[in-house]
Amino acid sequence: MVPRMDTTNLLIRKAQLGQTQLHTHTLPALADGQVRVHIDRFALTSNNITYAAFGDAMQYWQFYPVHGVDDADQWGRIPVWGFATVLQSRHPEVPVGERVYGYFPMASAVDLMPGKVHASGWADVAPHRATLHAVYNQYTRCATDPFYTADTEDLQALLRPLFITSWLIDDFLDDNAWFGAGDIGTPCIVLSSASSKTAYGTAFQLAQRSGIEVVGLTSERNVAFCQSLGVYHRVLSYAQLDQIAPGTPTIYVDFAGNAALRKALHTHCTALVYSSSIGGTHVSELGSGKDLPGPRPTLFFAPAQIKKRSSQWGGAELNRRLVLSWQAFVARAQQAPTPWVQVHHHLGASAVQAAYAAILAGEGDPRSGHMLSL
Repeated sequence: MVPRMDTTNLLIRKAQLGQTQLHTHTLPALADGQVRVHIDRFALTSNNITYAAFGDAMQYWQFYPVHGVDDADQWGRIPVWGFATVLQSRHPEVPVGERVYGYFPMASAVDLMPGKVHASGWADVAPHRATLHAVYNQYTRCATDPFYTADTEDLQALLRPLFITSWLIDDFLDDNAWFGAGDIGTPCIVLSSASSKTAYGTAFQLAQRSGIEVVGLTSERNVAFCQSLGVYHRVLSYAQLDQIAPGTPTIYVDFAGNAALRKALHTHCTALVYSSSIGGTHVSELGSGKDLPGPRPTLFFAPAQIKKRSSQWGGAELNRRLVLSWQAFVARAQQAPTPWVQVHHHLGASAVQAAYAAILAGEGDPRSGHMLSL
């Protein structure tokens, strides 16, 4: 029989994201078909804060429910992207020692249930994940992954899921012909939280298109950083929103989720043609999108665009396009002498807890990328 082992988890109170606790519990003996993986390292970014902020609405809490603590339903485990190694296996096609990339809890180890195993990977078919979106249930075998290189693991964990979202946002806007903005004039694509990795990944893609203007909105302290990226035509502080001409045909791509900012932009931009809600980096200022001038904000759900393009192009062609774009993006992100990301490693439970608190508070240099290990 495969032995039991302990795992340490960082738990987040769903209603108060700043309240955390570390919890260690013993994993049960593996059932037939299960595998146990050690979560070697995972990325923590503002994207994961978005997962928490929209945890109930978008079912993110359901991937890794909490058990074994008081008021367990009040606590959650934020999903994170990272790398893991198979420690124990009761699945005949998943060998011990195999390394995989995927969607894990903030924990040191977890049990998964692979379904049909392919050369490229497998999906977790645990019953509680059956109704959740398939994209998040996939685990990729590093040995056959076209995205994978051993020397860029940190950047893959930090940027890959964000960049795929960025790529899909750009594709979605083009796919919808900029929602008619080009029929009025030169479309102005406004991105809030412009220093966030998903925002500047989107700007990186948008900057390769002609006939549009890409404007980044950010805090005063991050204006210089955003300008240094070279992917925004203009960078404005939030207080400079009025520098966008009101009658400019505008698309708002909202990574901040700041209700007051959203209302100000909807009110100021009288030719707003589309408002896309992506994230919630301004956790303390989230709010409803109801009763706003102009188009009602529409939540962007990346898996829906993946499904559409997979159906139209086929999975192999979609993956080919993504890999080519990813390679161009990661080359720029690590380009000397001004790399966009400087990786910091945090090892151990207390370090992980502190890193989460800092990222939740929006502290630190936007150029920093945080890799954690419990």
